[in-house]
Amino acid sequence: MKKCLAALLVLALGLSLAAACGAEGESTLYVKKVENLPEDFIFGMDASCVIALEESGVKYYDFDGNEEDVFKVLKDNGVNYIRVRIWNDPYDANGNGYGGGNNDIDKAVLIGQRATKYGMKLLVNFHYSDFWADPSKQMAPKAWAGMEIEEKTQAVYEYTRESLIKLRDAGVDVGMVQVGNETNNLMCGERIWFNIQYLMQAGAKATREIFPEALVALHFANPEKAGSYATYAKKMDYYQVDYDVFASSYYPYWHGSLENLAAVLDEIAVTYGKKVMVMETSYAYTAEDTDFNGNTIGDGGAIVKNYPFTVQGQANNVRDITDTIVNHVTNGIGVVYWEGTWISVGGKSWEENSALWEKHGSGWASSYAAQYDPNDAGRYYGGNAVDNQAMFDQFGHPLESLKVFRLMRAGNEIALRADALEDVQIICDLNGTLQLPDTVNAVMNDDSKQEIPVVWHLSEEDKQDMYAGGVNQYVITGTAGGMEAHCYVSMVEYNFLQDYSFEENSSAWVFTDLTQADELYIEDKKTDSLTGTKHAHFWSAKQNSVEFTLEQQVEELPEGKFKFTISIMGGDAGNTDIYAYVKVNGEIVAKAPLKITSYGNWDTAATDAFAHHAGEAVTVGIYVKCQGAGNGAWGKIDDALLNSVK
Repeated sequence: MKKCLAALLVLALGLSLAAACGAEGESTLYVKKVENLPEDFIFGMDASCVIALEESGVKYYDFDGNEEDVFKVLKDNGVNYIRVRIWNDPYDANGNGYGGGNNDIDKAVLIGQRATKYGMKLLVNFHYSDFWADPSKQMAPKAWAGMEIEEKTQAVYEYTRESLIKLRDAGVDVGMVQVGNETNNLMCGERIWFNIQYLMQAGAKATREIFPEALVALHFANPEKAGSYATYAKKMDYYQVDYDVFASSYYPYWHGSLENLAAVLDEIAVTYGKKVMVMETSYAYTAEDTDFNGNTIGDGGAIVKNYPFTVQGQANNVRDITDTIVNHVTNGIGVVYWEGTWISVGGKSWEENSALWEKHGSGWASSYAAQYDPNDAGRYYGGNAVDNQAMFDQFGHPLESLKVFRLMRAGNEIALRADALEDVQIICDLNGTLQLPDTVNAVMNDDSKQEIPVVWHLSEEDKQDMYAGGVNQYVITGTAGGMEAHCYVSMVEYNFLQDYSFEENSSAWVFTDLTQADELYIEDKKTDSLTGTKHAHFWSAKQNSVEFTLEQQVEELPEGKFKFTISIMGGDAGNTDIYAYVKVNGEIVAKAPLKITSYGNWDTAATDAFAHHAGEAVTVGIYVKCQGAGNGAWGKIDDALLNSVK
């Protein structure tokens, strides 16, 4: 009775009944048992921002609504490892923090002591940078700028050793040390493996000396990129890098299927005898933003949404990743959830929140980071873009999904109920008829699906406006099972090409490689696609090694006038010669130039109209030639359209 009264009080503050009434011994969460789950399996939580958040006024609570140390709440719910990132010097010359928790070794010691107090091990994550290190940037610390590889190697060794000594002397129980963060071909300013491996060896050597029982992990990202993990592991083996764990980031929005993740990690475990794990993952429990900063993940974006954005969907994601690592991968040892404690600060306005982000470093970056990272943090500094992926709500109360770590061991298979509605995606020809489905899929709490009737809120006037609006995208809402349904409609012109967005794996499109590029294929990656999940992909490491055509011979084209349109994006292209073209009877009759600028910036070109007469053979295509810059050129091609014109 006392718990339910407390729950009513919590509800008055805007919290969910599931979070409020979820006592330690019971749960409204559906969790299927993970068979064969080892007792020592690593259930980790990256909690790097906790101290900066607490300095900004954040408080955390247990499931009974009592204020509690967040590390105890994590421990009580099955977490046994705490991961903390370490930057060398995330401060400017005046002592102002760069943000993201201002995580230096001193912060790591404080977090490590609290983790150890509650019987959890620390997973130390060295970035070897003064701020965020990821696949796109790996900047050396300010103090190491200009160092040759021999001097930098010694600096990595000494810094790692001194940092670990501080943790040891503070009584922190270190279970794993991560040497570098998402080191895909880059690390600490180095761009070739011959140099990178020296830095990895130095970090491993220091770890073995100070914490000989700790595991040494190397961390990579983008398991969906064909052959990349096999290449990284082969490089590590060739250079005889000393490490125990090959760790992967896996964010389901971007990183491919669980089946692919299992395949690439299993290959490494079997081939090289390494332990493998997911070092970072997370999932949104809502599309809503709580700190006036905007979120990385929301509804309607170019992402894979395999689970609904609900507390149950978040838990199902963690459970399925765990099952994959335990039962479908050799030597799988753990899963770490990324920044599940990183929630909003302030709450009343962007201005109030910004003052806290700047003072305490509780946003992803402060304005002071511009000194070190002018092109990213210096332009886009601000708050928390992942608050909707935390396992605590904006007030610091744990979500029911936090219980998934302990519930996976025995399972909690409660009665089935509808958790959310699956989004509907429709492509409609502007010259055709818009037909909305009579049913939608209700996603149940066990992640199964059941069809239920839907009523769409679309008037005839709305429909006429959609046709009059030309090529565009629309969101139609409806009601099904008492929940709001969403139908995303793309209005398009009739396209005379087959497989226009490369979704069908058909033979309609033909690559002709003119200079032996490293990669030319159809890639399945929604975040890099303009429409659907697939696109044509190219990449090559050497300069002047990208030159190819991609063509389709058009079948059964009627007489009339037509235009050809295609889109491209990419990077590192250097000098280019790229154009869309149309051939009639083997001769080019229409062209349109294209350019490559940067990731996510699509360039679309349409040829001038051309006439087609009966009996003529028509071929459309794109010619791409890139000199390349740095490590070579890459790009994506999508949305090839052949439309009639008046």
